[in-house]
Amino acid sequence: MPLEILFSDFFQRALAGGILIGITAPLIGIFLVLRRLSMIGDTIAHVTIAGVALGFLIEVYPLGVGLVFAILASFAIEKLRKAYKSYAELSIAIIMSGGVALASLFFTLGMGYNTDVMSYLFGSIYTLDLMDLYVVGGVTVVVVLVVSLFFKEFFLLSFEEDAASVSGLPVKLLNMLITILTALVVSTAIKIVGALLVSALLTIPVAISLLLARSFKASVVWSVIIAEIAVVIGLVVAGIWNLAPGATIVLLLIAMLVMTLLGKKGRSI
Repeated sequence: MPLEILFSDFFQRALAGGILIGITAPLIGIFLVLRRLSMIGDTIAHVTIAGVALGFLIEVYPLGVGLVFAILASFAIEKLRKAYKSYAELSIAIIMSGGVALASLFFTLGMGYNTDVMSYLFGSIYTLDLMDLYVVGGVTVVVVLVVSLFFKEFFLLSFEEDAASVSGLPVKLLNMLITILTALVVSTAIKIVGALLVSALLTIPVAISLLLARSFKASVVWSVIIAEIAVVIGLVVAGIWNLAPGATIVLLLIAMLVMTLLGKKGRSI
């Protein structure tokens, strides 16, 4: 029976992992969107895939190696962003190119595991094991804790970086914190929605919340709620009808965005 899958152990692990990422992705995504760095998720995801490929090649926990690569990429992005202040998007393009190149290189060195790596490109949430859940859970705790502690600082930094600097805030440290948190979230999310779709989970819930909310705090809350709705419903639908879970979640988010836009347009008429 299709409904039996909802009570299986692997589905319960997938649901737990999805719910955790549904908290962290929009929580970080809102600061990225406001800082016009929406594409940083794609960049770090590509670098993470290179780390995952290397992990398979050297037979070390792939998600762990991918996480290390993601953090190193976050440092590199921040360094380049400071070097090219007037061309901040250049740092994203450079690091993405390097990530794709490394991933391609590792693909050719380990042809035998390419199928395993591909699961990280498109997501394989049903293969989450307890170690993956511990990693995702640990990242969730770190992200929620850091965002809670520096919420006001991140808020000011997102809207006016120069004003934050003048007011005496440690702008370099805060920028680095946001970038590292992004790396942690992206590297753990790729096994859930896939590297090619992870940016959607960072940005689309935020895009919807900005249409609905009347304050910054409300937009944060709404983005998390929207992400959780999409993750839970998307996983259930994908499980029952044997669909790709990552793609189902993202398409559901896009449908929610379209309905929100139509609703806003209808009320304005």
